[in-house]
Amino acid sequence: MKPIILKSLILLIMTATIKGQSNPADSVLPVFSCNDFELAGDGSSPEWNKTSWQEMKQQRSGSTYHTQFKILYSLKGIYCLYDCEDNKITATMKGNNLDLWNEDVIEAFFWADKSLTVYFEYELSPLNYELVLMVPNYNGRFLGWIPWHYEGERVTRHAVSVKKENEKVTRWLGEFFIPYELMKPMIAAAPKKGEKWRANFYRIDYDDRPGSWSWMPIKKNFHDFPLFGTIEFR
Repeated sequence: MKPIILKSLILLIMTATIKGQSNPADSVLPVFSCNDFELAGDGSSPEWNKTSWQEMKQQRSGSTYHTQFKILYSLKGIYCLYDCEDNKITATMKGNNLDLWNEDVIEAFFWADKSLTVYFEYELSPLNYELVLMVPNYNGRFLGWIPWHYEGERVTRHAVSVKKENEKVTRWLGEFFIPYELMKPMIAAAPKKGEKWRANFYRIDYDDRPGSWSWMPIKKNFHDFPLFGTIEFR
């Protein structure tokens, strides 16, 4: 085969491969509206019937537990529900805004304004303790800031439950509500129908073989915000 023909063939293959690769931002998850409701920690509110479960993919080899989540939004904030299969709860930290990611935890990241490399991070442990952060990310250098004047309409709501069969743990569920007031000034107001944000959803589990899961695949760590998917408010 002549060199010029071979080069042309290689170029065509590379172009087709690039075109075939999906952009994480193209993965759009519809987020449906709901009425505000109380959290029981077990997803028992009828409001959760307004949306379907989203599967989370394993990112780090280890436990192969099934993990899924749901998301809704109201006029006041965003609701998330996680269902985490588990046989062992690894959680000892008893306090908010600790390094919860070093034990079993669920996480949500919201990047509303793509002109800024600043996003919102929320973590919840099986013991119902939270970590709330605003994260400035500068070329992979990031450090979170906890809320100031964290009171009134700026406070989250959260609840968890641990399910057992014959005294053996089988799963744990966590649900939380993030008010828009807490996310200001990263957002100016509540999202309107048709508005899109970038986001990702995660879980970490520390059994004998630690594992991690995410909605959109990551390469380095959970803070790979260019790899976030897209949520669209409906």
